[in-house]
Amino acid sequence: MGTASLPQSSSDGQRQARKVRRFTICVSLALIIFCNAIVLVGFWASGINLDELSTTPDVFNSKQDICLRLGWQSVTGVAEPVRLCTEWINLSDKSGKTHQIQPEVKLRHGPDGRFYVDRGVHADYRLLILVLIVVAVIAFGLVAKWYLVGRYRLHLESVSGHGASVIH
Repeated sequence: MGTASLPQSSSDGQRQARKVRRFTICVSLALIIFCNAIVLVGFWASGINLDELSTTPDVFNSKQDICLRLGWQSVTGVAEPVRLCTEWINLSDKSGKTHQIQPEVKLRHGPDGRFYVDRGVHADYRLLILVLIVVAVIAFGLVAKWYLVGRYRLHLESVSGHGASVIH
């Protein structure tokens, strides 16, 4: 009689493990969809343009560009404005659009006599904030999954405990 109840409790344990596994998969899928929706809505609402954040300034390169217009530009390290190419066609750009020096681009005179884009310290905290928010949403999802699966496991154990006490 004692051996007959052992396979049944093992069967109940396997059934409970299958239910927990199935619930874990469902919760994981639901949280993946929910957390991605939060990130995408937040990304859309913030108005951050990743192309804008990751691009380098467009500058004239004499090896692959054709200069269309010269202009006077003030350059850091030089007292007088310098005549530089301000509009050009990039031969590697299939669109054929002309490129221009953007007003926010700062140029500097290098020690070798050439001119370079002064990138300076360009910290964009919007990208850092976006990464921190994504990490926070992932952490929230993991904690929520852990909590929900734990609660479900406790619920199944309490239900199986009540069922056993009613039978006996």
